[in-house]
Amino acid sequence: MPTRSRSLSVLAGAAVLSLSLVPSARGGPAPAPRPAAESAGTLCAPAGVLRGGHGQRAAVSLCAAGGPRGLSVSAPATCTASRAKAREACLTSGTWTARRHGAAVASGVLPGADAAYPGPGTYEFTARVRARSVPDGVELRGTVRAALTLTAPKPAATHRVEVDRTALRPGTTTTLTYTVHQDSAAGDGSARFGLIGAEGSGAELATDDDRCVHPVTGGPGPAERRRYTLDCALTGLRPGRPATVRVRVTLGPACSTVVSKLGYWLPRGQEVFTGGMLVGPTVGCDRP
Repeated sequence: MPTRSRSLSVLAGAAVLSLSLVPSARGGPAPAPRPAAESAGTLCAPAGVLRGGHGQRAAVSLCAAGGPRGLSVSAPATCTASRAKAREACLTSGTWTARRHGAAVASGVLPGADAAYPGPGTYEFTARVRARSVPDGVELRGTVRAALTLTAPKPAATHRVEVDRTALRPGTTTTLTYTVHQDSAAGDGSARFGLIGAEGSGAELATDDDRCVHPVTGGPGPAERRRYTLDCALTGLRPGRPATVRVRVTLGPACSTVVSKLGYWLPRGQEVFTGGMLVGPTVGCDRP
């Protein structure tokens, strides 16, 4: 990686982790930077420049890191207002998608660590970026692309979720059996298992399992439970001793998928951020 790239890497690493590549606001995409690689930690590279019609510009760098807590992506930038030489702080936001060999493998928002890390490899990132200066003066948007090579190993799976069906049908009640496994000795045997139907679809989730409740909406008024979701507190998980949760899903005339997720803790002394979130299977919906 050239000296300048390493300098930007150090500077951008102080910001929230990021990833995206930026095109010229005049319509043509900025030249794609050469793939960059680092042995570990956060990977950063110059991304490109967004330009406005009155001299505004935002020089954007891309940063990414993968590991047990997921794929973290951000887009630190430096803004310059019209005819101003001074650089200003620049806020960036947006969405991104990572592809490997042409297939989408992860997506999320900027900045954030909201996607599972697919493992080492070279990824093509496409992002829709918004850059705003502080104080105001620069407001730029653009779709950008960049290639980054991540080398951190993919974390070993500690938990997994299985379900016995793949599809629901409108106007029916279907019983789904979920099995939650802990495959590693790491962990304390506790997990939060969540199931969510489509809000507003009329889907209702029910169970006789006393470990599960319908979450309560916030606000000072009377509590209202969300019938399209379930939150289950599981304990006693151990390798070879999975937990089973049976759920009845009732659909009206509208289709609804049911997604699942599992939150777990892997305690290491008094360290705080040692858990993870696992995306479970999605049960689809087929019309007759």
